[in-house]
Amino acid sequence: MREHEVHTQPGRAPVQIFAANDRMNQMLIEHLDPAAWRAKPPAKTRTLVAIFTHMHNVRCKWVRLTAPHLKVPLQLNRAHCTPQQAREGLAESAARCEEMLAEALGGEGGRIEKFRRDGWAPAWPVGVEMLCYMIAHEAHHRGQVCMLAHQLGFPLTHGVSDGIWNWEKLWRECGSPGGPGCGVSSSGCATCLFGL
Repeated sequence: MREHEVHTQPGRAPVQIFAANDRMNQMLIEHLDPAAWRAKPPAKTRTLVAIFTHMHNVRCKWVRLTAPHLKVPLQLNRAHCTPQQAREGLAESAARCEEMLAEALGGEGGRIEKFRRDGWAPAWPVGVEMLCYMIAHEAHHRGQVCMLAHQLGFPLTHGVSDGIWNWEKLWRECGSPGGPGCGVSSSGCATCLFGL
């Protein structure tokens, strides 16, 4: 098999994508029944609070290892973390990840050359794979949250479980009025340029 090297500059898209990704996490926490936050799941599974604190703490590790020149947020402790603290922590770690992605993938010639997922894992050259890995990690845990909330007797409404798939609305809520694909190219799209 022959490998092809593709050179692209995704522009603001990675930042917008990660912002929408974090909005999904925020929606879940906003709409979870507070009684579900620390409820013991069946089998040896993380609690909902443990899942959200893990997501935040992993983001902190990505920033610390990949972009140590950025301010690394404080980690969250699952034993004491409230839903509001999780929301605030995730918002802060999302902002740092967005800065890291802008510098790594924005074509600005930043200091980030490698994505370091963990101390034990090989570093990757920066590229869209970095963003894909970050999104896949969080999507996996969002799936766990939705499933556990249901198993614990606190199912999320269809408006929430379906709402995390409404990318157009999520992008608008995150400051990209044209939705996916707008603002990615230098010329923009008709929706963004002409208010269609």
